[in-house]
Amino acid sequence: MTDHGGGVRSLRVPIPDNPLGHTLVHLLDTDRGPVLIDTGWDDPASWDTLTAGLTACGTSVAEVHGVVVTHHHPDHHGLSGQVREASGAWIAMHAADAMVVRRTREAEPGLWLDYLADKLTRAGAPEEHTAPLHAARAAGHTGSLPGLRAALPDREIVPGELLDLAGRRLRAVWTPGHTPGHVCLHLEETHPARLAGNGRLFSGDHLLPEITPHIGLYEDPDDATVTDPLGDYLDSLERIGRLAPAEVLPAHQHAFTDATGRVRELLVHHEERLAGLLALLAQPLTPWQVAERMEWNRPWDEIPYGSRNIAVSEAEAHLRRLVKLGRAEVVPGSAPALYVASEP
Repeated sequence: MTDHGGGVRSLRVPIPDNPLGHTLVHLLDTDRGPVLIDTGWDDPASWDTLTAGLTACGTSVAEVHGVVVTHHHPDHHGLSGQVREASGAWIAMHAADAMVVRRTREAEPGLWLDYLADKLTRAGAPEEHTAPLHAARAAGHTGSLPGLRAALPDREIVPGELLDLAGRRLRAVWTPGHTPGHVCLHLEETHPARLAGNGRLFSGDHLLPEITPHIGLYEDPDDATVTDPLGDYLDSLERIGRLAPAEVLPAHQHAFTDATGRVRELLVHHEERLAGLLALLAQPLTPWQVAERMEWNRPWDEIPYGSRNIAVSEAEAHLRRLVKLGRAEVVPGSAPALYVASEP
């Protein structure tokens, strides 16, 4: 447990078998009882850590008044339902992510394996990469997919509005990109150490001190809308930069200052990545081929299976951004889809 002062503490809740290591679950004191910002992965060890952390803070899971979810991913929303069962707490989430949770719960589980296999095929993935998905579907192995039965929220987080937290001023800032309904939460109160800036920001996965958040395609088998997640993310970054909080309390790594400087770094990073992709598109390439050639934190041959799926989704998000900017185009009639730089 880390005490950040002013009735804000954080708990390091482990994520099993994940290089991120943990989710920082934040505990916010209110006049009606403690409120959690995110809850961590749905795993017995994570639950034990969360409950022990609450005890170390002088409270318990039974006393939790509410849960505010920055976004629907299982390392943030996984334990929300269990917290609600133990305490009667409400769960709040942005409507766009609540819709993802609802659709996921209502869908037949095998639909997600079919969707992923088809999406990867259309992106140019080789047959040996999609074969395990088809095999898992045929064998009915769908129970291990995370987030299929995530808790439905009770309340909607409305962008720009203060949350109903007695004695606190916590305002929702919609920051789509990492997910369609990702929100940051601006604590509009004087920093307890009097740091220069505008309060504190619970940034979820939107703004991290050393990691570039994953920006891939919004995943929804029932929605064929052509979205622009990277464009959404870049716009959201600039919104947070203008907010200029004194301190950022992210969901991973550690708290940090100079949010505006970090925003600038991420904007430059993505512009450089787009320029690099555009150079690759001097010849027509599928999203899979683009992902193979992009720079990652290790060679492509060493990237694990699941991480390759994430990498291809990130490549597709950048390709969509280039298309929207008029800097690249899809080769008509290509299957799998081929992208090429537009004529100047």
